[in-house]
Amino acid sequence: MDPAAILLVPVVVVVTAAVIFLHSLVLKFLSTATVRNKVVVITDALTGLGKECAKLFHEGGARVILCGKTWGKLEGFADNLTSAADPKLTFPPKLVLVDFGDMNSMPDVIAETLECYGCVDVLILNSNLKVKAPVQSTSLKMDKLVMDNNYFGPITLAKGFLPSMMSRRTGHVILVNSIQGKLAMPFRATYAASKHAVQAFFDCLRAEVQEYGISVSTVNHTFIISPPPGEKTKKSIWSIFSKQKVMGITPVEAANEILKILNSKKREVVMAHSLPKMAIYARSLFPNVFFAVMAAGVNNAAGVNNIAALADSEEL
Repeated sequence: MDPAAILLVPVVVVVTAAVIFLHSLVLKFLSTATVRNKVVVITDALTGLGKECAKLFHEGGARVILCGKTWGKLEGFADNLTSAADPKLTFPPKLVLVDFGDMNSMPDVIAETLECYGCVDVLILNSNLKVKAPVQSTSLKMDKLVMDNNYFGPITLAKGFLPSMMSRRTGHVILVNSIQGKLAMPFRATYAASKHAVQAFFDCLRAEVQEYGISVSTVNHTFIISPPPGEKTKKSIWSIFSKQKVMGITPVEAANEILKILNSKKREVVMAHSLPKMAIYARSLFPNVFFAVMAAGVNNAAGVNNIAALADSEEL
């Protein structure tokens, strides 16, 4: 082989890597410029993803409004953001208590949020309450709680801010949803139902508000990676679709993708590796095969014994 050709290979690799790196820097710069001075509302701002979004948008010069259930933790987090940033280039975060478990408080939440700056430019709906249990072991009370947090809460906030966005003919609503808004897996019926419902709502909303200059984007991700140390998972056919260490994404990756979406106006993003994406296509193109695979992965006796009465919730 020609020595020149051999030397050319690493040069091409290095140049390609440099171009990709510079391209990512330019995109990040453009995205950051997009959010400067914008009013950005982030729900569940105390979760891993919520915190990364808050850091990214705050450093980018956005007027961030942080929403969460615990005032003390919100204050502490806001103080950390303020102390770590240049006060000449950033705005002090505003704080609003939001608990989707208390739907009666939503009108006050919407009014208080609008009072902060008089409008909302970007709404990031990051709410996520998760339940894993057999259908027969999940109470109606738990069903309602999950629907309040994952469906009724987010759509109520969106409806509350829409009149302001429509009158100004601008705005961007970003729903941080789960890949289970596209797929339904065993022992996650209530959770998957809430995610399918909220996905459908914002897909409809996207078409309705386009004429007002309002963008609606959805982000369907697999697990946000935060596995407890030494965690052991039981293997099955369908568990590979939700295996955190292999299929998950980090909060930083998700936050950066959300920042890019504000610039690109992309309507839908699926943040998943190839196997979950293949499952989505299989569900649409070969539903009977997909259903058979899901059923084959469930050992009914073992599943019920291991997961019965397990109606725990976790914020990702």
